[in-house]
Formats: sequence, C-alpha cells, structure tokens
Amino acid sequence: MDLNSDLGEGFGQWTLGDDDALLDVVTSANVACGFHASDPSIMRRVCARAVGSGVAIGAQVGYRDLPGFGRRFIDIEPDALTADVLYQIGALEAFARVAGSRVRYVKPHGALYNAIVHHEEQAAAVVAAVVAYDRTLPVLGLPGSAWLRLAGDAGLRVVHEAFADRAYTPEGTLVSRRLPGAVLHDPDEIARRCVAMAAGEPIQDVEGGSLTLRPESICVHGDTPGAVGIARTVREALTAAGVALTPFAP
Repeated sequence: MDLNSDLGEGFGQWTLGDDDALLDVVTSANVACGFHASDPSIMRRVCARAVGSGVAIGAQVGYRDLPGFGRRFIDIEPDALTADVLYQIGALEAFARVAGSRVRYVKPHGALYNAIVHHEEQAAAVVAAVVAYDRTLPVLGLPGSAWLRLAGDAGLRVVHEAFADRAYTPEGTLVSRRLPGAVLHDPDEIARRCVAMAAGEPIQDVEGGSLTLRPESICVHGDTPGAVGIARTVREALTAAGVALTPFAP
C-alpha cells in the first residue's frame, strides 16, 4: 500500500501543514505546482526533502486559482487546461531533477479532481497533457471517474486512490466539503477505516451502508487539524496489520 499526501501548499511567507513531518510518514508526495498553491522556493525545498526521505514525487496539478486554493470550478477551454497541466508538470520536473529524481506520477487537485470525475471534456484535457508529456507516468484518482477511464483508454497506468479522512457517498464519491461530516477527525476511526480498505473490507458510507474500496494508494491530507498525528496513526495501524508501505511509482 502507498500513502500519499498533498504537500508544498504554502505560498511565500504563508505556511500550510508540516511538510517535513509528513515526509517522514508518507511514501508519495503530491507536490503543489504553483497554480493552486506553492512557489518555486517551496517546490524546490519539498522536492529535495522528498528525495532525501525516499518519497516519490508526484505533480499535484490544479486550476489556476491561488485565492481559492484550487477548490473552485473553472469553466476553462480544454486546450488551455491541457497547456496549464503541461506547464505545472514541467515546472515541478525541473525541481525534481535538480534534487536528483523526477516526477513519477500525476494527481489532480481540489475542484479539478472532483470535476473530472464526471466532466468528460476536462478529463480528456488532463489526459491529453499527461500523454503529451510522458506516457509512462501513472495517474492517481478516484475509481469510477471519467479521468481514470479515459486515462486507461489512452494507455496510461491508472492507480485507484482512497481518502483516509473523507466521508464517502454510497456511490463511492466524496461527500462535499460543504456538508457536515465530510471530513473525519478521529485518528483511531480513520486508522481503522484505512486498515479495512487495505484489506479489501467494507467501510461505512455517509448513510450508514457498507462500501468496499480497493485502493492502491491512500491519501492522508496535510491541511486538516492534527494532520501529522492522523498520518502517523494510520501508518502505525497499517504496519501493525502487516501492510507493507511502498510507493506505487518508485
């Protein structure tokens, strides 16, 4: 099992989360590429620290929306979205190479991640960017999404992801952050859900039903209260359950 987290999401003097602490816990780092968060200095520092910790570097691409942290849908033209994604992957690639590694996968962020679950046109635009840049890059996303379906059709390796601290609908999609109970906060409950997901056992959806997820990677968010403690509890629980933790794209 892989553990991934969104990192490098500060900007200038503004800090979000504890990148250094999380890089001691996760196996893959979704590094913000400057459009929804981050800047060149942060990207370079996080890449160097990831390489030093043996953590795989992934491009966390999003809408050009720093004020909204990439959590607002943007009705952007497909060609422009493809260009924006290419730009972000290329920017992160420079810092990854300077650090002695490379970008090893792509994961959309925030509103873009959610939009391309169903938005065929934008999903195709993001797939086109990855295909144009490097067909060997795996792509990370929600099972059943248009994004992963179209990526698979294009010959890309698709990696199914689940979220440690997010509530799920009965259909297997994420409960909107605008709704109560969308984000979970109890470290022990979150850890139990992660162990169940890793074992292919059901978890409880937001309506109290059973939902089975079979992820290859579990995301532990870095921007929620107590994020580092939650991530450590999840890692310890998975290890205690005999789950080997390793990057899906080493």
